Amino acid sequence: MAKELSRCQQIERSLITTYRKELWSPFVLAVKKYRLIEAGDKIAVCISGGKDSVVLAKLMQELQRHSETPFELLFLVMDPGYNKENRTRIEENAKLLQIPITVFESDIFAASESASADSPCYLCARMRRGHLYAKAKELGCNKIALGHHKSDVIETTLMGMLYGGQMQGMLPKIKSANFEGMELIRPLYCVLERDIIRWKEFNELQFIACACKFTEGIEKNGGELFSARQRVKELIASLKEENPNVENNIFQSIHNVQLDTLAEYKTQGKKFSFLDKFSKLE
Repeated sequence: MAKELSRCQQIERSLITTYRKELWSPFVLAVKKYRLIEAGDKIAVCISGGKDSVVLAKLMQELQRHSETPFELLFLVMDPGYNKENRTRIEENAKLLQIPITVFESDIFAASESASADSPCYLCARMRRGHLYAKAKELGCNKIALGHHKSDVIETTLMGMLYGGQMQGMLPKIKSANFEGMELIRPLYCVLERDIIRWKEFNELQFIACACKFTEGIEKNGGELFSARQRVKELIASLKEENPNVENNIFQSIHNVQLDTLAEYKTQGKKFSFLDKFSKLE
């Protein structure tokens, strides 16, 4: 008689069986294609308590079990000022999913709101990343892993064009400019958000959202925070009704940039113009 699986084992199994095509395979593809993990790495998987970072943690655990490449994992949770309910939800999910989290506290919510009361989100994100880099390095890690997924990459590309007046992507990995020897990796780079949501709902899991006091305050007052990302999500959903491949086409576009067709472009902070080469062609 087969041994009955625990709830955690059932959830883990769904990653590599039920959602193998949607989650496990594109996750492994990103790790291999972009060379995100090397032998001897000690990686801090940064868990915010949301669905993306938690599924990343579980996929990284599975990879560590099955990979021939030896690497260490540390599951890092920063509490930037969560209320008691959200802090408890994170801890309960970690216990349920058998993720051995290391928690440290900061005052980022309060500091970012004080410094930029009308729109603290950008500052909050930058401060979070700095604290995570610092703590991970202190604990002996050489990389931090964040839960940015393929949908984030696609949306960021469009947001840059529509709201920022520039063509930009989101790299699978980057070297830290402020923390020597540290890298940031994005192992969910090829995973779509909708598939993470389906996995979450299939397993009846509940995670926290943004959870900052700024967002909570707007919601309590019946207001709506303008979100360029949400507008772009809606645009993509609309375009998909006409062209089901629109998401993948946008994603592939940042892998297939035709520099010879651009009027200007920047690399390493230096601007180049098509005119630089145009006169030489005469």
